[in-house]
Amino acid sequence: MPITTPDPTPPDPEEFTRGLAALERHLADAAAPTNTAVQPIHDAPVVRGETRRVQRLRAQVAEAHLLADLQDDDIPLLLDSPKVRKRRRQAHEAARLHELSRQPAQLAYTASKARRRVNIGLTVALVLALGWSTAGVQVFASEGAPQWSPGWVFAWFVEPFMSIALLCFVGAKAFFGTRGQPANDRVLDRIEWLFLGLTLGMNAWPHLPWSLPEGEEFSFARLVLHILGPVVAYAVVTGWPRLLARFAALDHRLTNPLTVAAYSENTDPDRDHRKPFGGVRNGLSEGAHRERLRDLIASGQLPKQPSARAIQRALGCATETASRLRDELADPNPDPR
Repeated sequence: MPITTPDPTPPDPEEFTRGLAALERHLADAAAPTNTAVQPIHDAPVVRGETRRVQRLRAQVAEAHLLADLQDDDIPLLLDSPKVRKRRRQAHEAARLHELSRQPAQLAYTASKARRRVNIGLTVALVLALGWSTAGVQVFASEGAPQWSPGWVFAWFVEPFMSIALLCFVGAKAFFGTRGQPANDRVLDRIEWLFLGLTLGMNAWPHLPWSLPEGEEFSFARLVLHILGPVVAYAVVTGWPRLLARFAALDHRLTNPLTVAAYSENTDPDRDHRKPFGGVRNGLSEGAHRERLRDLIASGQLPKQPSARAIQRALGCATETASRLRDELADPNPDPR
């Protein structure tokens, strides 16, 4: 099938004329010079003097206003610094240790440690004193016997068997003293005096003026040095049982004010039968505790809003009473009771 292209319609002369006129106007506008005339001076904006110095001063003034607003806020002053927190931790630890030191178990443990140290120290002192005395007694008992002869060797056993007997008596009296039954027996006391007198005499006799060899001068210092062992042994033997009796008589009853007393229906619920903190009497009424609390707050010994624990420690009252007094201070309009 053949394809035929129709001939286009010739343009209208008027359209051709309008097109040429539009083209000429476009070219004329494009070729026209641009208006670059400078505006008059009176039309320019006025300069306000915004220099760097002005901007810096404005920034300083704005900063001062912000700092003044922030300085009126006391919240940063209420925060604890690291030093304050460290001191509070140390104070809290000291308070806890003080409370622990008042408990019966801690008191008994402390007394036990003290008694152990005393026993060890006195035992060492007594053994050394008797050992020192042994050398002096050996000189007295040997009577100038040759060294390593039978008399010289057996002279070393004179003091030990007396010391062993003396230590047995002392140990028995100490044991009875720890059980609260001191052995106040004249016979035992005389036996101790006999052993100590013999020891003292045998140590002092070779160094007395009439016992010295011819040509040797008497020395008081040498005499004191040789009787020092028996004197120390006598002091230990005399004082040891009495010290142990004192340890046995110690009272480890409840003295901690934070421990709640046992309940009894026949007693006043506001009465605290524990030993008070600070020497305040127990058995006071709640009204008396209230007046006492007001006096403590007025004198500055307690803050205006103390805790229940602080009130209990200051007044020596029961926990429930301290809680009620704390609530009364916290509530500005307490209910009448």
